[in-house]
Amino acid sequence: MALTATMYRISVALSDVDRGVYESLDLRLARHPSESMRFMLTRLFAYCLSYEEGISFSKEGLCAAEDPPITVRDPTGLLMAWIDIGSPSAERLHKASKAAARVALFTYAPLVLLRREAATRPIHKLAEIEVWRMDGAFLDALEPKIERNVKMELVRNEGQLYVTIAGGVLESALERCSLVEE
Repeated sequence: MALTATMYRISVALSDVDRGVYESLDLRLARHPSESMRFMLTRLFAYCLSYEEGISFSKEGLCAAEDPPITVRDPTGLLMAWIDIGSPSAERLHKASKAAARVALFTYAPLVLLRREAATRPIHKLAEIEVWRMDGAFLDALEPKIERNVKMELVRNEGQLYVTIAGGVLESALERCSLVEE
């Protein structure tokens, strides 16, 4: 018997001061049995911190390995942004950069590993790929606070993330990086 996804209902009061985005989001996230909580939380934050009109999670979820986990499309359906999670291959980043005007990667992987993979082949517009690194320890500290129905406040201000959840506040830096060796 195949394992099924676990559904999470997450209400987020988003205050992205750095981008001037303030929204109340009521999200449903399906956590695939093979997906770690770290990955799911990174996916959640990627959605929130990239929030704009036309954003959506992949309709097929993580099962559609060729599709981005999060996209932004204009009203005509044109792919405007490809938002990836984790440690995608150089081939995947190349495909993303050819398919969308903007590519963002949200990750907790060490930057040296991401750059090593990116150096394995030419990647279209490599320097323009936005890389946002999150602290794995921050994500791990959030894990025991995530229930199947949870409310949180998420604030980004001057590159810092603040998450208010279950009566406490967790804080971490959100680092903007480049895949190009400096």
